[in-house]
Amino acid sequence: MPIKMLTLEDLDLEGKRVFARVDINTPIHPETGEMMEQARFEEAVATVRDLHDSKVIVASHQGRVARSDYTSLDVHAKIMAKMLGKKVDFVPDVFGPEALSRMDSMSDGDVLMLDNLRFAAEENQEYKPADAEKTFLVKRISAHVDACALDAFSTAHRSSPSIVGFAGLVPTCAGRTVGRELRMLDRIVSVEKGPYVTVLGGAKVNDRLEAIDALIANNRADKVLLCGVVGLVFLKAAGKLRWDLGVDGEQKLVAQAKKLLEDEPDRYALPVDVAVKGGDGRKEVQPAQLDSPTKIMDIGSKTVESYSRHIKGAGTVFMSGPPGAFEWDEFSVGTEGLLRAMASSFGTTIISGGHLSTALRKYGIHDQIDHISTAGGALVQYLAGKRLPLIDALERAAAKWGNGKQ
Repeated sequence: MPIKMLTLEDLDLEGKRVFARVDINTPIHPETGEMMEQARFEEAVATVRDLHDSKVIVASHQGRVARSDYTSLDVHAKIMAKMLGKKVDFVPDVFGPEALSRMDSMSDGDVLMLDNLRFAAEENQEYKPADAEKTFLVKRISAHVDACALDAFSTAHRSSPSIVGFAGLVPTCAGRTVGRELRMLDRIVSVEKGPYVTVLGGAKVNDRLEAIDALIANNRADKVLLCGVVGLVFLKAAGKLRWDLGVDGEQKLVAQAKKLLEDEPDRYALPVDVAVKGGDGRKEVQPAQLDSPTKIMDIGSKTVESYSRHIKGAGTVFMSGPPGAFEWDEFSVGTEGLLRAMASSFGTTIISGGHLSTALRKYGIHDQIDHISTAGGALVQYLAGKRLPLIDALERAAAKWGNGKQ
């Protein structure tokens, strides 16, 4: 059923202050600190550019608290300014006096970027919409804006205040990215077919375990190919790794993985070899050969070959999260190999997440994939038939503000 939502054209936004909740949360190189891709900037810029007659307040989160990618958005503002070809003012504040004062002094066509929304404690929690409206972040900002454009599809599965709190207080519509994603996904869902192969990698183990449950429940994961940190958790659950991985909540996650393997052992494929740092760089070994704590950086060549056969025989392939640390060339074998297998597959192919979007561009094969989304967990939950808080917010807004231009 089509989603009932307002678009930029449905609201009278000329000369208005528009709070544009985008997602320019970007992978950052762990050593150099440089941003590794611009795909999410390109998506956000499309909405900001179309609001050229408005006063646009751009807001996004970046990273997670206490992690290396948890940074200010001052560099983000410079990147967006270069892409827009116009000045983007940056304020090192979220909803304090300086931020609100700068909002009030904007002129038509101005673009102001707030600092990292997660610098505000409330944005790190999830709320019911009525409670989100009462947060300081939403109450203060909503009093200084005329409308809201929700364009953070990759954060659509989070009920944070900036996602669900504005729809009941100011006219709220979908931005360009959200509209494009939903139209494309509706088309893909209508033509996809089995068998369904899901490739799950990356470091967000808890998210991946939730994804497995959701995709299996919705018959979207006939075979699950595991890699990345989540693959290591499953290897430990299978007794093939015997040391602590340093993952938050590791004991609980390993127990969950063990139960999944016990319940349906034939559904899951685990890495048969892995890559570690050796004296001359990359060294490939079987997991059981590692008898002491070792940092595993990638899946091995035999695993790439095995997984690629599953991918090429699938009717629909969904991949979320990289198999290894592809930022380093010697540990990009898994990521490049599986992405090239997807590019040559005759099935419907869907890539999820900012890291894989970056990798596709690095290898020059992004035009050989049916759908590339910078969204990770949000896309998984959408494909699994789950309701997303951002979509609920848009539908509430359409019901409240949809009678003529506001």
